[in-house]
Amino acid sequence: MESTVIAHFNQSIQVKKDCTKMLAPYIVSASHKIVQQLLQGRKVLSCGNGLTTALASILTESLLLQYKLERPGLPAISLNDSGILTAICHRNGKNQIFSKQILALGEPGDLLAIFSSGSNPGNLVQAIQAAHDKSMVVIAFTGMYDKDLSALLSNEDIEIRVEHDDAHRISELQMLSIFCLCELIDQQLFGENN
Repeated sequence: MESTVIAHFNQSIQVKKDCTKMLAPYIVSASHKIVQQLLQGRKVLSCGNGLTTALASILTESLLLQYKLERPGLPAISLNDSGILTAICHRNGKNQIFSKQILALGEPGDLLAIFSSGSNPGNLVQAIQAAHDKSMVVIAFTGMYDKDLSALLSNEDIEIRVEHDDAHRISELQMLSIFCLCELIDQQLFGENN
């Protein structure tokens, strides 16, 4: 049984090593884009499905409350409130659970952060389309098989893509990417010494 645990740790370490140099410039670009929009009074909306729901919440919490630095909250909203999701799903179907909220809450210049671990969910396809309809920038945290999501992204959007086929390894790297992103945002907004 210990060998299983050791194998998981080693796989996680290897995937991180393999993806570090590829992901770093996209994480930096995403941090610049978020800071630019926040300084213009914009907000960050985030969403995901299943396991990635937690990632959307982690990003929102880290911006709205704090990451490491005690600082004023930054405007961020998670679109994963279960009561709202079930109501929209009941009335409009599961593919509109995020797009309905984006069309109601999003404003031009806001950012949408989506999280997918490689399943190309239809509700995130519609979320990207709704964000573009509202002139919002999309930061897409994706996996190897999210080709439909990738195809919808514009030149203004940023994709932080983990080229791996295991949803759990993808989610681990996406969480680490969130922590790096939040560190960079805090450095840019509140100084290098945090």
